[in-house]
Amino acid sequence: MPVPFAFERITPAAVAADARQYMARMRDGIRLATDVYLPERRSHSADPTNPADPADPANPADPEASYPAVLVRLPYDKNSRYVYFDRIARLFTDRGYAVVVQDVRGKFRSEGLTLPFLREREDGYDAIDWVVHQSWSDGRVGMFGDSYYGFTQWAAVAAQHPALRAIVPRVTAADFAAIWRPEGQPQPVWLEGIEYFAHHWVDNDTYEYEPDRSLRPVIEQYEQAFAAVGARSLWFDLLAPRQAGLPTQSGLHPFDARPVPVLHCVGWFDNILDAHMRDYLELASRPGWDAVQYLWAGAVDHENYRLANAPVREEDDHNISEEALARMLPGYVGPALDFFDVFLKGVRPVTSLSKVTWELGHAEWRTSQTWPPAGTTVRTLWLSEPARAAESLPGGLLGDAPAEREQEAQWVHDPEAPVPSLLDNSFAHLQTHPDLAPLAGREDTLTFSGPVLTEPLDLAGPLGLDLHVTSTAPRFDVFAKLLDLAPDGRATQIARGQLALDSARISGAVHLDLGHTGYRLRPGHRLALLLAGSDHPLFLPASGTGENPWTALTAKPSTQTLRTGGACPSRLTVTVAPPAAL
Repeated sequence: MPVPFAFERITPAAVAADARQYMARMRDGIRLATDVYLPERRSHSADPTNPADPADPANPADPEASYPAVLVRLPYDKNSRYVYFDRIARLFTDRGYAVVVQDVRGKFRSEGLTLPFLREREDGYDAIDWVVHQSWSDGRVGMFGDSYYGFTQWAAVAAQHPALRAIVPRVTAADFAAIWRPEGQPQPVWLEGIEYFAHHWVDNDTYEYEPDRSLRPVIEQYEQAFAAVGARSLWFDLLAPRQAGLPTQSGLHPFDARPVPVLHCVGWFDNILDAHMRDYLELASRPGWDAVQYLWAGAVDHENYRLANAPVREEDDHNISEEALARMLPGYVGPALDFFDVFLKGVRPVTSLSKVTWELGHAEWRTSQTWPPAGTTVRTLWLSEPARAAESLPGGLLGDAPAEREQEAQWVHDPEAPVPSLLDNSFAHLQTHPDLAPLAGREDTLTFSGPVLTEPLDLAGPLGLDLHVTSTAPRFDVFAKLLDLAPDGRATQIARGQLALDSARISGAVHLDLGHTGYRLRPGHRLALLLAGSDHPLFLPASGTGENPWTALTAKPSTQTLRTGGACPSRLTVTVAPPAAL
């Protein structure tokens, strides 16, 4: 069968001019491509006993200065413009750190089987061991990085190498399985997240292609892609269509290992924020770990686009503009540098760090001893006037008191005409920060809004939603998006949550976790809520028949009913910072 789409193969970029690549040998003989950047006052020198073999860089004793090392282990090509480590390394080396950036096993220039997660513990230990045996190493190692290269830090923590002194995981999770099934709760099929493995974890290279996600069965598009490429992703096969998966941390969990200082860096608009916040909150409450947990929380997304620049103009896009990248990097690397100066170099006191540094979106940066900050209160907003919820915004009411009598509203879910996501890449949500107002007033959505604000409303903490909802379908999905409704009618996302439900198992209200935020709703704005039964193409629509959405050949519309008021009050809970914190 002819393949209906073309693909682009992404191969390794050139090694940076100021880095030297080695092939670091792991315990099983597999060699991993490893770049080393050193401070300028100490240049690289080849091993005079074996100058032609960078695979065995055992340097002789060297009287020159030694450095603590910042290790990064990633699957996205250590030399690519996407990760810009040649630029990041300069900021670290200027502060006296060696930087070691490594392609993980099976990716780009590294050897071995291309399979995520399962060897990162052993390879993390061996990479640290390789670092501390270099002549320029002072024996102290920290780790840094985003997403998957945040996960590799946690894997190394579980390995418990004594040289690992501190980590800075950004926008990540200690166990990626928690992203697809948080706390055991069934989730809609996050197509975008699962598709990631079909692009990045096929073989050493990356493959870019655009499947037609509207065709049935959806899984066939990926089969055709793998046939065209000539290889397939083993981890994708675990997640689709069987949705089985495996724990990404096996053996000793990193939280049960020796505690190390951690700077958790999260983004209020990151699409995996919830998983990272669960990690932070658990460790912040664990004896032994609690004293060395720090939180940095910015109004940024997974790709480090900022709310202050959203939607992002080309001249402010760090993935396009070198000038924009230069402006972005100090804020990206700075918190890690300050943290490592305390826990890796030991040149600054612990008291120089705030336990929590967080950004109130549309306002300013703040510090606190805990998250949520002291003095916050939980406010309940009740979903009322549901008869208006099917209209355009403002729709129904988010009020301070529940309705006395039960009322209901309905929305439809048609798998053949799902609610559009209005963005193609939720990892870069703030790059476009789409207006979601056009989704209101459709027959497949409901909306509720609070009154127009006369003073700022500062959200600072967890958000949740409790709904009394049923469906005519055996299985169905509920998507909820918390919105900032501006005076001009534009509605942008603050937070989101979703849940997959089995009609036969629903008893009472269902709870949707909407994550955490630090966000100011300004005077003249309203807090709003959007409910829907689909979010395509980011998520696969529920089939309506109860069939697996990956393999379903047919689809059936369904009707969802929301009840609220009386004995079935549906409610939104938000955490509010006091006016005194302004």
